[in-house]
Amino acid sequence: MPNKTAAALGLFDGVHLGHRAVLQAAAAQSADGLTPAAFTFQPELASVKGAAGFLYPEALKEHLLRTECGMEEIYAPSFPEIAALSGEDFVREILCGRIHAASVVCGEDFRFGKAAAWDASDLRRFGTQYGFDVTIVGAVCSGGEPVSSSRIRGLLESGDIAAANALLGEPYRIRGEIVHGAHLGHTIGFATINQSFVPGQLVPRFGVYASETRTPDGWQLSVTNIGVKPTVGYTGLPLAETHILDYAGDLYGQELDVILTDFLRGEQKFDSLDTLQLQLGSDIAQRRHISGNYHHPDT
Repeated sequence: MPNKTAAALGLFDGVHLGHRAVLQAAAAQSADGLTPAAFTFQPELASVKGAAGFLYPEALKEHLLRTECGMEEIYAPSFPEIAALSGEDFVREILCGRIHAASVVCGEDFRFGKAAAWDASDLRRFGTQYGFDVTIVGAVCSGGEPVSSSRIRGLLESGDIAAANALLGEPYRIRGEIVHGAHLGHTIGFATINQSFVPGQLVPRFGVYASETRTPDGWQLSVTNIGVKPTVGYTGLPLAETHILDYAGDLYGQELDVILTDFLRGEQKFDSLDTLQLQLGSDIAQRRHISGNYHHPDT
């Protein structure tokens, strides 16, 4: 017989502080012999719901759910698979039939079923009917307002990375394989590693950020440019280009984490590569004078 679960329900886009309160309430029930599980959706649902884009791609979100939030099982169907289910069908077929939930945890604004017509109070009623406990977690507030993915998106779009990081509970993270670029950085003395954003993902404000990069030798100070490299006529999707200070290792093909800590300036188009080179030197000098006690992800 499958293990009974304590199931956390939500989109969990960004796995921010509000989400973590729900996830932690489910994870704590492992002490009662229940398997912590997350029922979520693929990140693209954020766009279906009208958002400007999802915060983290699926692989990073799943990584955070498992390693930082204690979820042992993750159920993430595509939205069309269950969009037509009524609220009761969702409870019977998914929560009971597939997830084997003995306990369910959600936020107070959680909605489910076709056209999102059922809410947390309906879930509590179904719990009584179908024999599972329901815990409804209140909103986590910061600055007098609830922590939400939409609020974090707005902060990232405006470049307020410090405020976004506070609501996420850790610095905004870029995780991805290091891909080859035009190698222009080598020619002007500032070698960079390049990471791509996933189509549909929200891209933070174009500009230069103080960052830190996890290399095989540990965390290193770095500077990251997010944008489309207007000085050199780049025509592809937005990239994160990171220069790691005082580091010369070959990182191509590796999957690395880059965390953004401070916004330095907006992306600019320079008249020449010499002018760009001078500005990059200034950015790096500014980066060396920024210090902070940041949470470095362990995994």
